[in-house]
Amino acid sequence: MVAFGKRLKETQIQEWQGYYINYKLMKKKVKNYVQQIEVSEQSREYVLKDFSRILDKQIEKIVLFLLEQQGELASRLFILGQEHDVLVQQQDGSKLSELQQSYRDVGRELLQLLFFVEMNAIGVRKILKKFDKRCGYKFTNYYVKTRANHPYSQLRQIFKHVGVSAVVGTISRNLADLQDNKGNYTSIYDHPGLPLQDPIIGSINQAVDRLTNSTDFLHYLGKHALILPEELPTPSEDHAANERYHLMSLLLNLANAFLYMVNTYIIVPTADDYSMSLGAAATLCGAVIGSMAVAQVFSSVYFSAWSNKSYMKPLIFSSIVLLVGNTLYALAYDFNSICLLLVGRLFCGLGSARAVNRRYITDCVPLHLRMKASAGFVSASALGMACGPAVACLLQTNFKFLNITFNQDTLPGWIMALAWFIYLLCVWTTFREPPMEEIEDVLLPKSNSVSGKIENGFVQKGITQPLLLSEEETKQDEDEDQDCDNSEESAEEIQKSVTSIVSAYKLLTPSVKVQLLIYFMLKYAMEILLAESSVVTTYYFIWSTSNVAVFLAFLGLTVLPVNIVVGSYLSNIFEERQVLLASEILVCLGIVLSFHVIIPYSVPQYVCSALITFVAAEVLEGVNLNLLSRVMSSRLSKGTYNGGLLSTEAGTLARVFADSTITLAGYWGMSRLLNVTLLPSLFICIFSIIATCFTYNSMY
Repeated sequence: MVAFGKRLKETQIQEWQGYYINYKLMKKKVKNYVQQIEVSEQSREYVLKDFSRILDKQIEKIVLFLLEQQGELASRLFILGQEHDVLVQQQDGSKLSELQQSYRDVGRELLQLLFFVEMNAIGVRKILKKFDKRCGYKFTNYYVKTRANHPYSQLRQIFKHVGVSAVVGTISRNLADLQDNKGNYTSIYDHPGLPLQDPIIGSINQAVDRLTNSTDFLHYLGKHALILPEELPTPSEDHAANERYHLMSLLLNLANAFLYMVNTYIIVPTADDYSMSLGAAATLCGAVIGSMAVAQVFSSVYFSAWSNKSYMKPLIFSSIVLLVGNTLYALAYDFNSICLLLVGRLFCGLGSARAVNRRYITDCVPLHLRMKASAGFVSASALGMACGPAVACLLQTNFKFLNITFNQDTLPGWIMALAWFIYLLCVWTTFREPPMEEIEDVLLPKSNSVSGKIENGFVQKGITQPLLLSEEETKQDEDEDQDCDNSEESAEEIQKSVTSIVSAYKLLTPSVKVQLLIYFMLKYAMEILLAESSVVTTYYFIWSTSNVAVFLAFLGLTVLPVNIVVGSYLSNIFEERQVLLASEILVCLGIVLSFHVIIPYSVPQYVCSALITFVAAEVLEGVNLNLLSRVMSSRLSKGTYNGGLLSTEAGTLARVFADSTITLAGYWGMSRLLNVTLLPSLFICIFSIIATCFTYNSMY
């Protein structure tokens, strides 16, 4: 995977073998424990203590070896530091370049050490899951809870990375000093905001982040986008990403995500009024809003496939289709045509390029900027969601120009048509298409890439033998534990992208399927709340379009603050699966409080229940996608049928069903609309909570 400057000698490889977790021994122990438990339930306490002791010894072995290797790296850095002091005085450019390369070599060896820790972490996770499954105990909860916060815990020492941070700091500082051979050195301490140019530092930081699963706000938002991380790139791949990177193209990509979300929600406050203006029932707003989602189900697939070949052409096509769609939507008023209105919204859905937005960030943004770009994607989408209703609130006017009507119903279409026309010009003139050869190099794995991984140190021959089983043992292991996690995929399989929706479905474990169900549920509940808001508030409270728009804009503005609280605080205090289950219960509570039963329906009841439902659903969406980004197969990180597409399809189908529910519920009359549309939300929510409880232990 990573082309290290120096390979380990055969003797060193043999030394490293003894320090990997002994997976065969632990697996054999689990089998013995199962037999003991079948004979006598009294052996339960002995099994827990004995397995804890053995696992503690295995982890202690890893930690002590890690400290030893860090000490050797520190000694080498000390010697290099002395050479640095001498060479700085001599100003010998050639020797300074050699010294710079020596620091990179130490960085590569540190990266290999981190891979060693990662492989063992995967082994520990597999063992814990196997023990829970085979023995029927929640040993993982007990072991992690008792070891994570103990001051002498070896498990805690692995993930603190104090020594690693010191080594990275030394390498970073010296590489920054050596970037300018003229002596005008830039200190990383005086300029902490300056990006480190050397790719080895980015690779090390990425490896550390993967081990610690850091959940600060930026990482939380980035995973919210479900841009699945692939394995760490080779230096050539990272260099290629730097060559493809173009800031203006990235900003245009994020602008597309922003404008599309504005386009989605700008019509929500006026959809019912527009429907009645054309002689239809107010509840037809469900079909008007949902027709965009129907088209998006299909557009997501062909845009995802198109992004295998180009990024600029899909964005241009998206802009043209959205320009046409919004124009048709606006003209439907003067033509007095419901069909034209629906066709306009269908065209808008056919222009959904969110699959391209995600793919561009994955393929064309350098590693050290990818998380920021992912967070920007989520922030742009959230801002668009809030701006849509806010813009609609400002369009309260009515006039004619050239026999074309401009009012609160048609102006959203005209405004968005103008916006997409301006965007089309910007893309046409300033977007830079990455060369086709480079795109294909990224998307199509080379035939020797697997052997390169094995040969160059990530899974070097011999190094992972104690951890990875033989082919026959692996097959037996999978037979015993069919829902084992994706870390058990072979190196060859990891390199292959999925070629069909059926193949993608086969890669989904039970816990991933439940998480996609949760995503469907929360999108269904949110769409019911948002899409019928204008109808419900007009019927019960006689709200004007401005009132509805302000209310929806307020809901949209809660997205980023909620994500800040969850990403920076809650996810560091509670396990993500705990937050997941609690959020589901809160969504269910919000839905229950929304029902109109016996007592008169009031504004406080509606606003409070809507706020609980929406905020809890936003928390649930972020945590759920965060978990999905870690447990979904790495094969779903690339290709047409990727993880982002699956989640998009699940959410889009939920919106389609929700909008259809609103339209169909209109046949029972306005007085029953609210309760009829809330019942499916309640049933789906309860079902997802039950499913979550059954798969709770497999969500990590």
